[in-house]
Amino acid sequence: MEYRRLGKSGLQVSTLSFGSWLTFGKQIGDDVAENLMKIAYDNGVNFFDNAEIYATGKSEIVMGNILKKLGWRRSSFLVSSKVFFGYGNKLPNETGLSRKHVIEGCHDAMKRLQVDYLDLYFCHRPDKNTPIEETVLAMNTLIQQGKILYWGTSEWSAQEIMEAHMVAKDYKLIGPTMEQPQYNMFHRDKFEVEYDQIYKTVGLGTTIWSPLASGVLTDKYLHGLPSESTRLTMEGLEWLKERNLNEHRIKVVSELKNLADEMGTSVAKLAIAWCAKNPNVSTVILGASKEQHLKETLTSLDLVSKLDDSVMGRIEGILGNKPRRPDF
Repeated sequence: MEYRRLGKSGLQVSTLSFGSWLTFGKQIGDDVAENLMKIAYDNGVNFFDNAEIYATGKSEIVMGNILKKLGWRRSSFLVSSKVFFGYGNKLPNETGLSRKHVIEGCHDAMKRLQVDYLDLYFCHRPDKNTPIEETVLAMNTLIQQGKILYWGTSEWSAQEIMEAHMVAKDYKLIGPTMEQPQYNMFHRDKFEVEYDQIYKTVGLGTTIWSPLASGVLTDKYLHGLPSESTRLTMEGLEWLKERNLNEHRIKVVSELKNLADEMGTSVAKLAIAWCAKNPNVSTVILGASKEQHLKETLTSLDLVSKLDDSVMGRIEGILGNKPRRPDF
């Protein structure tokens, strides 16, 4: 496993990490979840990603039970939570980024995960109804209390991230260390263009999600929807299917498969290695419901050195979506 600094911080995060969205507490049994975490940890993964909204809190409960059972040294792993959506309750102050919900959400996540502190704590979305000063101050309160070590954002705009940094600078507080954006071969503009200056200025760390575009960047959908259950066929996730699966993307994946076959690898490994090759990626969050899939994708870093200029050029030709940078 390779480890990278999370932005400009001193924290070392495994280049491949493991997340529980859509799987823990919902798609897979607790015993499968435990085996997947053990496989990831044994292969050098040190970051396990979670959120209060995942399976309405059940995901964190499952992960917390596993962490307690396995008894890993607390210094050997990082665990995260995210605050904004709540965990099912919708009364006032049970969602959003007010001081009340940020702090109560942290306490609740710590209880579910059965840890004394969270390594990473994300604002899961921006909150237009809460002054950014209030959120930044709440995060710093938690840092001063030792309940979180680093705080960050998820799916914030570059402007919103920099506003948080400006507030932190004015108040002499700690700004966000990391952002958790979607990034994959189909979803590139925000990561590659909008955030470009932030990498150079405040040193934004990134924990990217959906490197396989919810499984589309594999070969499982090349011949229609599979008979087995996948996240794109799960009830209630029709929006995910509509967003990720279309005729154009299937054509692109078919061409990527031809290239992957030439290289003696899989589309999934190629897609993950492509993400990891970007130096602004701190860690690629993997998701899996089956052991064999996780074991396969955990070897993706072996492919990064093979992605030379020639191969990257061929990939760009297949994707045809290289982000256009603004002319200044």
